Amino acid sequence: MSKSLRNVSSLFLFVALSGAAVHVDAQAVAIASVTGRVLDAQNAVVPNVEIKCLSTETGVMHSAVTNNDGLYTLPSLPIGHYSLEATKQGFQTYVRKEITLQVNDNLQINITLTVGQVSERIEVNADTAAVQTQQSSVSQVIDGRRIAELPLNGRDPTQLITISGAAVNHSDGTNTGSKSFFSSQSISIAGGLGNGTNYLLDGGDNNDSFTNVNMPFPFPDALAEFSVETSSLLARNGLHPGGLVNAVTLGFQSMARHSV
Repeated sequence: MSKSLRNVSSLFLFVALSGAAVHVDAQAVAIASVTGRVLDAQNAVVPNVEIKCLSTETGVMHSAVTNNDGLYTLPSLPIGHYSLEATKQGFQTYVRKEITLQVNDNLQINITLTVGQVSERIEVNADTAAVQTQQSSVSQVIDGRRIAELPLNGRDPTQLITISGAAVNHSDGTNTGSKSFFSSQSISIAGGLGNGTNYLLDGGDNNDSFTNVNMPFPFPDALAEFSVETSSLLARNGLHPGGLVNAVTLGFQSMARHSV
């Protein structure tokens, strides 16, 4: 193989590996996870419990097994609706339904098993807001229904950031100008600077490196949802200290489901 051909092959390999790394990193912040501990009625840990998490929209099953401390984790779950099942010989089957995972959620679902037959089932229907105990940040999700149905001037979904609370749009041109995109906004979250907000789109950087405001968002029809997060952001999201706007497109959501 000639030297020039080897150089071209090395270049293609580098690009392919770089693309794969970006995809993995993007999934790390644009999807959700579930963790928890399994105990018995006497609050003793139960190891080797089979945990199954079923997407009620796609039928895709995610599974895990508790370790010696009764802990389990289900990472990299696409946003959507799920049911959770825990089974072990000698205990009744535990089923929890109506679990909703939104962008960047990290839910803790602890389970208590009751002695009995596996064929016996305990079902919990919990269509309520789950408490985020794994992170200290404050987050609100703007879901697809509000993105599609609320009136938007120019079909610009960045206007919806301000309805999350503690967010103000400096429409006087602060931090934006003739060199910014027409849809770039100077939005202050929780008292932060207008150019102190970090924007992610499908887990990738969506900031204008020249002005530190947002790059264009997709049209509302293409967005699945986005979250507005502030207060003690995780280190991986702390590029700008004011807040984090984390958007997921319908295309990425579909790709994440089918790549499991």
